[in-house]
Amino acid sequence: MSNIQLIIEERAADIGNFLVGRLLPFAQKRNVGPFVFIDHMGPAALQDYENLDVPPHPHIGLSTLTFLFEGSIMHRDSIGSEIEIKEGAVNWMTAGKGVVHSERTPEYLRHTDKNLHGLQIWVALPKELEDMEPGFFHINKEDIPSWKEDEVAYKLIAGEILGHKSPVPVYSPLYFLEVNNMSAEDREIILGDYLFGESSLYILRGHIESEGNLYEPKHILIAKDATLCHFVLKPESTVYIFGGEPFSEPRHIYWNFVSSEKEKIEDAKRKWENHEFPSVVNDEGYVPLPQQDKNLKLK
Repeated sequence: MSNIQLIIEERAADIGNFLVGRLLPFAQKRNVGPFVFIDHMGPAALQDYENLDVPPHPHIGLSTLTFLFEGSIMHRDSIGSEIEIKEGAVNWMTAGKGVVHSERTPEYLRHTDKNLHGLQIWVALPKELEDMEPGFFHINKEDIPSWKEDEVAYKLIAGEILGHKSPVPVYSPLYFLEVNNMSAEDREIILGDYLFGESSLYILRGHIESEGNLYEPKHILIAKDATLCHFVLKPESTVYIFGGEPFSEPRHIYWNFVSSEKEKIEDAKRKWENHEFPSVVNDEGYVPLPQQDKNLKLK
């Protein structure tokens, strides 16, 4: 009997002037452990007149994780953070009671050809921390735990697993692990003894084989039982395994707001429309609150 409960394919989503592949949330699966949102950006080849420009927009009740495979993004927020994220590094911003940030192509790249490729992820906060003070952490590429076993390269981007712990300051038990088969042969991956909670696998490139079935890139496989994680990773394939302990309360999502209480989201909507959120340092843009998008209904 298959351990795969659900297969989710990327769906196109517009985040302003940039199309992404949306993976979570999905109608049949709103979250995996504390992970409530995943966008696959690119790969995109941007010409000298094309740039990523996501103006200042708000968040509550979550932490955002940006991880780039290629390219560069300038992050600015209302805490005062202003930092460029590059390939292999991690930006971890915790919204808590409310934060505003923007994401743009750095100035020195705005008139050149460039590439952009990566993942943007939202991790819900535990109920008792939803109103915490906002915070921001940048973790350099060389500080992310990495190791190799039998020509398989592992990278623990966030959380704790396999005896390793990422410096990303998460607020609940979770894991976000990169697994890359660098060899020209199949490699058997057995992780069931180390996973916990709910678990999923995202195929970035290449293929995996599980119980006689071959699965392609740009799909998330939702496991029925995290403790049964066992698959064959095909040559030159890269996957991401993520999950963790789910919360006892459901999470509601509207636009960029996540909360265990609908009232907090309604309050955040009102504050954003009334310009009561803090401003982003060195960025005066503004994204209006969406009103009519049927995909952004409170859930």
